[in-house]
Amino acid sequence: MQYTLDNQSNNEAKQKKEFRLPTAYTILFCITVVIAMITQFIPEVKNASVSDVIMAPIQGLKNSIDISLYVLLMGGFLGVVTKTGALDAGIGSVVKKLNGKELLLIPILMFIFSLGGTSYGMSEETLAFYALVTATMMAAGFDSLTAVATILLGAGVGVLGSTVNPFLVATSIDSLKSVGVVANQATVMGIGVALWLSSLSISIFFVMSYAKKVKKNKESSLLSKNEMDQAKKAFLEGKEEVLEFTPKRKIVMALFALSFIVMILGVIPWERFGINIFKHTAFLTGSSLGNWWFSELAMWFVLMAVIIGVVYGFREKDIVSYIIEGASEMVGVALIIGISRGVSVIMGNTGLDAYVLQNASSALSGMSPILFTNVAFLIYIGLSFLIPSTSGLASVSIPIFGPLAQSLGFAPEIVISLLGAGCGLVNLITPTSGVVMGGLAIAKVDYGTWVKFATKVVLSIFASSVVILSIAMMIIK
Repeated sequence: MQYTLDNQSNNEAKQKKEFRLPTAYTILFCITVVIAMITQFIPEVKNASVSDVIMAPIQGLKNSIDISLYVLLMGGFLGVVTKTGALDAGIGSVVKKLNGKELLLIPILMFIFSLGGTSYGMSEETLAFYALVTATMMAAGFDSLTAVATILLGAGVGVLGSTVNPFLVATSIDSLKSVGVVANQATVMGIGVALWLSSLSISIFFVMSYAKKVKKNKESSLLSKNEMDQAKKAFLEGKEEVLEFTPKRKIVMALFALSFIVMILGVIPWERFGINIFKHTAFLTGSSLGNWWFSELAMWFVLMAVIIGVVYGFREKDIVSYIIEGASEMVGVALIIGISRGVSVIMGNTGLDAYVLQNASSALSGMSPILFTNVAFLIYIGLSFLIPSTSGLASVSIPIFGPLAQSLGFAPEIVISLLGAGCGLVNLITPTSGVVMGGLAIAKVDYGTWVKFATKVVLSIFASSVVILSIAMMIIK
């Protein structure tokens, strides 16, 4: 009894000490307001008005309607799969087989997600995995923060160390070509591998260390009681009964896996790599595999939801009901993703993004190699906070920074790696990223909790990236 009372007192004390940030919606709107206020003090840019601020979230939603619909319909797909019980049965089977070796899930999954990040810029696509991975991690004795870290850091460090990621590497090389600068992709790949593997090693170390503590003692979790309760309700409540992994459920899980395999095949730009085996696959959506994006992905998940429902024996009315129910649970995530684009809307409409770029390039002129590398890295970190899109930032910044680096006698390939490292680092933690805020919303983790966990990881990756980029600048001519 004494232990119970002491434990309760400790929990109450912990709750009183907790400082909770406002909701993600408020944080994003406040950032939009701050950016708008900054424009009032810069004569060279258009001043943002009150109406600009008010309409920015709506404009952001309009600009991201494709990804928002993708998230909603992917939620509908998960709703149908969940109703079959196949996910719960499959997770139970995996956890049972890994009995005593659950920690192996972390490095395996993080490597797989990072492979997607470095090869094709896997980012928004990870949103489809949060519910499954969170449920698996919690069933294995970890918490929802462990699941977020596994996915977000895994895919994120892959993007940070992009090797052939077309949305960063190819876009940057094409942007350099447009201004008459030729870059060696093999050099970019070499630096990318170093950034990728070093950042992945750091991330795995931190996530596994945290996961060990949580599995040993749930009190060591960084989650508040409210977060824990929400996560348990979403991913564990009513699932105490171990469902049988029947042949029919195994078929559903096979179709579930096929859904994600085709998703990945659909977004990798095969033609850029000289692979044309998918050119006859346009019969399904009008676009061949390799040319899919969020509209095609959304309809693919709807199609697979229907197929899975039919295979499992659901009635037509039930399938539609489960899709709508699943989609409804993703409304908040879709809104957060759209609202996060409001910051970019203000930046673009006022010309603040171009102003920052021009002044940043001027500041870099005449610097020594090491100083150029470190200052440019910091500049890209700042720019990435305002423009989270890697392809968008590459398109507007590389034509400016690339020729500048070459005129100073530096390898233009370094600029591409600086962009990847800066943007990749920021997108692990920035609230202006729809992926960060959307993933946290699905896993029921507050943004403040994520910042508390991720700060040490991000600082460690920053330090290792500075060393790698500085060495690269010195040896590559």
